[in-house]
Order: sequence, then C-alpha cells, then structure tokens
Amino acid sequence: MRKAKLFLINVVILTATAILMQTIGISFSVYISNKIGAESVGLFGLIMSVYSFAITLATSGINLASTRIVSEEIAKDKKNGAIKAIKQCILFSLICGVIASLLILTFSDFIIKVCLHNKITVTPLYFIAFSLPFISMSASINGYFSATRKVFKTASSQLLEIIFKIVLTCTLLNIFLPKSLDYACICLVIGTCVSEAFSFFYIFILYLIDKRKLANKEKNTENYIKPILNICVPIAITSYIRSGLSTLKQLIVPTRLEKSGLSCSEALSKYGLISGMVLPILLFPSVFINSFAGLLIPEFSSLFVTKNYKRINTLTSRIFKTTFMFSAGIFGIFMTFYDDLGTIIYNSSEVSKFLLLLSPAVLIMYIDTVVDGMLRGLNEQVNVMKCNILDLFVSTTLLYFLLPVYSIYGYILVIYISELLNGILSIKQLVKVTKLKIKYFSWIFKPVGAALLTRYIITFINLDTASNIFSLIIKIIIFLAIYIAVLFITQCMNKKDLKI
Repeated sequence: MRKAKLFLINVVILTATAILMQTIGISFSVYISNKIGAESVGLFGLIMSVYSFAITLATSGINLASTRIVSEEIAKDKKNGAIKAIKQCILFSLICGVIASLLILTFSDFIIKVCLHNKITVTPLYFIAFSLPFISMSASINGYFSATRKVFKTASSQLLEIIFKIVLTCTLLNIFLPKSLDYACICLVIGTCVSEAFSFFYIFILYLIDKRKLANKEKNTENYIKPILNICVPIAITSYIRSGLSTLKQLIVPTRLEKSGLSCSEALSKYGLISGMVLPILLFPSVFINSFAGLLIPEFSSLFVTKNYKRINTLTSRIFKTTFMFSAGIFGIFMTFYDDLGTIIYNSSEVSKFLLLLSPAVLIMYIDTVVDGMLRGLNEQVNVMKCNILDLFVSTTLLYFLLPVYSIYGYILVIYISELLNGILSIKQLVKVTKLKIKYFSWIFKPVGAALLTRYIITFINLDTASNIFSLIIKIIIFLAIYIAVLFITQCMNKKDLKI
C-alpha cells in the first residue's frame, strides 16, 4: 500500500510540474511564433531535429540503464550497489556526451549545408555541442531519481530549466531582433543549450546530497559496466537508427513539400505550422500520460525482477483501460473545441483546421506512450525500438513519395499511418508478454462512443460564451464532467478503476 501511495504522489508531482511546464511552453511557443514568424519556427524545428539526434548519441540509453539497474539494486536491498551503479552510469554518459560533441563539431559544415539548407551559420551547432555532455549526465541522474522514487527533484530541475530558458531566450530576442533568421535561431538555441547546462549543475548538487543518505557501511565489489552495456548497447544501436530516421523524416518534410510547388519559405512555414503549433496543442494533454509512463518503468522493472507476473497482468489491464478512457476524452475535447483552441491560442483558423484533422490521432498516440513505458519496464526495450525503427522507415518512405503529390495533406496522412503502425505493433508485443486480454468493446469502443455522445450533448446545449481562454476552460470542464458522468452511466468506468 505504501508503494502504491508513493507511486501516486510521484505521478501527481510529475504531472503537476509537467502541466505547469507545458502551459509555460505553449505560451512561450505562441510568443516565439509571433516574434519570429512561421518560417523561423520551421527552421528552428529542423535545428531541433538535428539536436534531438545529437542528444540520442550523447545519452545512448543511459537513462533507462540507470533507472533499471538502480531500481533493481534497491529492490534487492543493495543500496551501496545502487550508488556505485549510478557513478558508473554518470562516467559512461560523460564519455558518450563528449564523443557526440566531437561528432557534431566535425560534421557541422555538412549539417548546415545539407540539413539546414544554408539558411544559418554554424554558430548554433557550437552551442549544441557544448550542451551535450551536460544533457547526457543529467539523463543518468534523472534515471537515479526515478528509480529512488524522488521525482520531485527531477521535476524541480525541469521547472527551473524552462524558466531559465525563457528568461534568457526572451532577453536575447529583444536584443538581437529584428535582424535575420540566423539571429533568431541562434537566440533560441543559446536559450535551450545554456539552460540544459544550468539544469545539470542544479540536479548534480541534489544528487550529491541525496547519495549520502542512501549510503551505508556495507562494501560493494560488483562492477556494473557489463549490466550498463547490456542495456545501453542494444538500445543505443536501435536508438541511433531510430533517431537518425526520425531526424531524416523531419528534414525531408520541407524539401519534399517544395516538390509539390511550394517555395522554400512556404514549405518551412507549413512545416512550422504543423510541428511547431498544431502538434504542441495535441500533445499538451499528454503531460498526464508522459509522467505516468515514465514512472511505470521502475514499477514494472521491480515487479519483473521479483517475478510478480499476476500483479503485472492486473496492472496492465487497468492501466490500458484507464489510458484509453483518458485518450477518448481528450479526442472529444479536440473534436468539440478545435475552432476555439486554434483561434484563442494562435489566432489562426488554419491551426484550427489541422487540429480537427489530427484530433483522432491522439487515441493511438497516448496509449502507445503508456504501452512503451510498460514494455521498457518488462525488459522489452529492444522490441520497442524495433517497432519504432520499422515505423520510421515506413513513414519516411511514404513522406518521400506522398508529399510532392498531396503536399501538406500527405504529411497529415503519414502521421496517421505512423501512429497506427507503431501503436498496433507495441500493443501486440504487450499482449504477447503480459498475456493481456483486450476487451475491445468496453475498453475502446464504449469510451469513444461516450466522447462522441458528450460532443453531441455540448453541441445541443450550445455553450456559446465569450471567445477567450477562461470561457474555453469552463467549457472544457463542463465537457469533462459530462463525459465522466456518461462513462459511469454506461459502466465504462467504476470505482475499481480508480484504484492501483
């Protein structure tokens, strides 16, 4: 019971922090899009794709390794072993971070010319290289705090990081704009990278304080390099392939959009509209899911190492059902209030249109995130990566051929194909590992039906009020209240579902 309460407390802490960060992030995104324009947002998105690949090289699966090894050592009551393991994880991550930095610096000219269309100078890549060792070491320490169920420390570092980033970025933009696309992107990259370094020093101090409390007089002679490599190497290899394909996927979108007849600026603007404006809104509610999914890794890892298969099956069933009810409710909100969301947040009818087109995708996006978290805790991380690699290969190929013909709508179609393929493969793997028996009618079709019925009720009672953020929040709360009531009336949800 104590572990369940601790799990819930950690979920609440992470979720509350994530909501605050996402709210700040969305507000910051609106500010940035208004300040630098859709074209610069699109170009910055391409830089972040390169940055994301560099981070993958730097971290090389170390976050999962530190989470799993430390949680397993603690489950075996080997606290000194946990401390020794995290020290070796930090050293390993530092080496990976330095190597990644050197690679970015070595290939900087190629990246600017081929990936970023010579739109900016090499300066942003220098800052990216500078930040990578800090990011990789932070990944190890965050894994340690996740394993020790002290996620409030990770949450506080993330909150300080985003505040520092916003203050620094806004200051730089006000100093250097309006000048050029290059200056806009340099300001954004500096804000991002320097805040990562700041976050590392903060969380490293917390780690030094915390490890003293965990240590005891027992000696530990074990070497954890082999377990670290056993987890990191297969994850690293598949992560490199996956992240490389993901980066390629993002980089070819503007290029292939140009083949449909758009100019380079128009292509970057369309890409920025979807990736920098629409998708952040769609993914905003996933803060609940992401926090939950991350905490499932140490929980399922502990159950797996102690061979508590009955508990695994029970938890899997309940989590799958609850996640889909949540996803269906969010789908209903986007289907009902897409126009208000696009207009109020970005003052753009085009954003509203794409929100409506992409709203059904959240049904599979959110469940896939949670399923992947459970699979990683059950030592299925390699199979998760295989699914992701296949998905990226298929979606990248489709983008190459569909975008010149169908333009931005080809991009929308590929998003759907990608999410469905990845989600179905992940769920199939979870069913195989846990012997989960999915009740399609009561777990999937009934919640979606309840969301659509709620949408009809909201439309029927006509909640037309002033078009501002506060009235929108009130309408969403009313929607959720009706949706939850419908779930209970139709027996989709009961009191048992609220227990862990």
